Amino acid sequence: MAAFEYQALDTSGRSRKGVIEADSARHARTLLRDQNLVPTKVSVTSSQAVKSQRKFAFQRHLGHLDRVLFTRQLATLVGSGLPIESALAAVAEQADKQRVKGLIMAVRSKVLEGYSLAVSLSDHEGSFNSLYRATVAAGEQSGFLDKVLENLADYEERQFSATRNVEMAMIYPAVLLLMAVLIISGLMVYIVPDMVNVIVDTGQKLPWFTVALIAMTDFMASYWWLLIVGIAGLVAFSRWLLAKPTLRLRWDRLKFEIPLIQRITRSANASRYSNTLSILTRSGVPLVEAMHIASGVVSNQWLQRALGEATQRVSEGISLHISLARIGQMPPMLLHMVAAGEQSGTLDAMLGRVADFQQDEVERVVSTLVKLFEPLMLLLMGGVVLFIVMAILLPMLSMNQLV
Repeated sequence: MAAFEYQALDTSGRSRKGVIEADSARHARTLLRDQNLVPTKVSVTSSQAVKSQRKFAFQRHLGHLDRVLFTRQLATLVGSGLPIESALAAVAEQADKQRVKGLIMAVRSKVLEGYSLAVSLSDHEGSFNSLYRATVAAGEQSGFLDKVLENLADYEERQFSATRNVEMAMIYPAVLLLMAVLIISGLMVYIVPDMVNVIVDTGQKLPWFTVALIAMTDFMASYWWLLIVGIAGLVAFSRWLLAKPTLRLRWDRLKFEIPLIQRITRSANASRYSNTLSILTRSGVPLVEAMHIASGVVSNQWLQRALGEATQRVSEGISLHISLARIGQMPPMLLHMVAAGEQSGTLDAMLGRVADFQQDEVERVVSTLVKLFEPLMLLLMGGVVLFIVMAILLPMLSMNQLV
């Protein structure tokens, strides 16, 4: 059976949307009429339909929170002994969003056709990355899909929580910066010009503070649009440059040489890599294959290439901690924990611990930067206000001396 998305009218004339399983579109319409619905549109949600609509794939992608809820619910249902197709049907029924329900039903349709869950998920790469699919495949091959899904659900929840904490920490600085820009712009455009005009009308020689202030207010009043276009152009030009592989590689390499950025970049990528490697090895994925998948989730292109070389060294028989140490940019804590894990046979557990440690390190650094940002922003605003006050007061003091 396949899943079909439908639009129909009920007995009161209201429009209804949903997903229904049927052998064909005609069968789906028949089932809808049996429910006293008049179908107006019926379209298949199978993998073939999804592939034909790849250019509109963003409409079917699961958000991070949706994927977390899907994984946890599926893990709970499979762990209780429910068959995978029944578990998928239950999760789809539980989903509130129509696009989420349609995607889950499309996966279930593929499972009913005889494909494995991992293969069924591969038709939705935008929602389920290579880590997710490889972990599910390992669980199906080992016969412990319920435990693997539990580990995967824990991993998704930790990743979501970590991302959410960083995003929430950045909201206050962003709002503070926006308010500072708006306040300073308002002063420069609406208040300062009227006060400066009074000074200019006196005809006296103006200090450079005041001349600079007049030039800035005139520019902002007349060419404010040029400032916006310039900033937008600079952002677009930067994105265009970083889209070039060679320049992106150089920029990612440079991140490891700037003191503060180096610490954040190294900890964030090490946490993501070790966490991914931990969940894969714990699920039974071979180490070399796990390293290949884990290097793909690292955002830094230079480090991704270096991790690929480390994967090659491991495949040649070199130990994991030595291969990672040769990169030269992995945290010492990670290297020592990996070495201890290899010696004791608890590599997956050690990788999980170091991932948590590195993620805590990222959150500590971000929290420190946020705390430093507030006084720095206040100092900046105070400096701008002081400049404006000095530019206005100096001519006034000169006028008083002349009198």
